[in-house]
Amino acid sequence: MLLAPTIDALSRQDDGDAVGGVWVDTTFGRGGHSRALLARLGPDARLIAFDKDPQAVAAAQEVAAADPRLTIVHAGFADIREELAGLGITQVDGVMMDLGISSPQIDDPERGFSFMRDGPLDMRMDTTRGLTAAQWLAEASIDDMREVIARYGEERFAFQIAKAIAAGREVRALTTTGELAHLVAGTVRTREKGQHPATRTFQAIRIFLNQELEELSRALASILELLAPGARLAVISFHSLEDRIVKQFIAAAANPGAETARLPIPERDRPQPVLLSIGRILPTDEEVDGNPRARSAVLRVAERTSVPLPAEGGAAFIRSELPVGAARRPASSRPRQVRAQARSST
Repeated sequence: MLLAPTIDALSRQDDGDAVGGVWVDTTFGRGGHSRALLARLGPDARLIAFDKDPQAVAAAQEVAAADPRLTIVHAGFADIREELAGLGITQVDGVMMDLGISSPQIDDPERGFSFMRDGPLDMRMDTTRGLTAAQWLAEASIDDMREVIARYGEERFAFQIAKAIAAGREVRALTTTGELAHLVAGTVRTREKGQHPATRTFQAIRIFLNQELEELSRALASILELLAPGARLAVISFHSLEDRIVKQFIAAAANPGAETARLPIPERDRPQPVLLSIGRILPTDEEVDGNPRARSAVLRVAERTSVPLPAEGGAAFIRSELPVGAARRPASSRPRQVRAQARSST
């Protein structure tokens, strides 16, 4: 989704010459954006791709086996600075982020992301670690479930849904997506046009289990510290919660003097922009017609200036509060790291 605009905004290949440097795809998925960027890059360029999903890592390893410019890292993008440092990289020429879940993840019932296909109630991006949705729902209190569903799903019936889940698990444990979707559908009495009543609940649980918004905030702060002057950040988001974080981050970095605008401070002494906002791009009608999932996509692009960062680093520009402090975090451990440095085929 938004493939061509993302690659065009990121690489700026105006003269047809191959692009060099070090680039990052924070979510390889099944490799659509990475392959398109590799087609723009020269033989000496390097692309580092991240993904939590073992299936995505396996797909990336196949690409890397045929293209020595690609390196795949089995990790979430929250660890981008540490992982790149381990590869000897401290500065990059561009970063693209395609947030949320991929179509293969949605379409695979075994992953438990979709309420349209019955399967195990899992919802983990990285199936090698952490609690499944079924395990969390079996243990969470009504207050924790209500807070998660309300905050991450912006669901006005969150309390009723949490109570229904608690009552339902007393009779039988929730183990499948179909069971959860049926329970929620029986609780949410008014529906938004064209939207399944379980949409917001599934979104909320998925975001919570995978700590998506917290990781996004951490990653944006780290990415700003990695971007070379003139390098660009391109972020595709699919719902208002993540887009709000990206929008506020870019705005804060592009106008760091906003908080002191009314104070009698000379212009030369005011904080200068560390990012330039290039703009917001939406999918065309043709793309939405071809792929209805693109209808909510938003691409935001920003460019790093040469102004030094403040002492706090990129974290100085994170404006969104981290959601859900009371709810118990899902158990997790350091993910297994898999790096597949591509080998040229002979």
